Amino acid sequence: MTGKPLYKITFLNHGKVYELYARHVESGRLWGFVEVSELVFDVHEGLVVDPTEERLQAEFGETRTLHLPMQSVLRVEEVEKKRQSAIRDAASGEAVITPFPMPTRPR
Repeated sequence: MTGKPLYKITFLNHGKVYELYARHVESGRLWGFVEVSELVFDVHEGLVVDPTEERLQAEFGETRTLHLPMQSVLRVEEVEKKRQSAIRDAASGEAVITPFPMPTRPR
């Protein structure tokens, strides 16, 4: 691997399992927390848009450091390359898909 390592962080948040990518993960300065910083998002220019990636970027795009409670972190993996980020339902494991807004019909 070249450059900074890349980590895939899987954690629970409000009944959903989030998978994010970051360049920096360490034991937090706050006891019982894991610090995740330098979050990595796909920047797509063109017609193909991933609604999950858009949702994650909208939620965490301005975040400098995530302080995740240790008990919510399911897994931290050092990976070679970034794959698709995901949000899954914790109970069923099914992907939570953010639907595109539907146009309303005039009455």
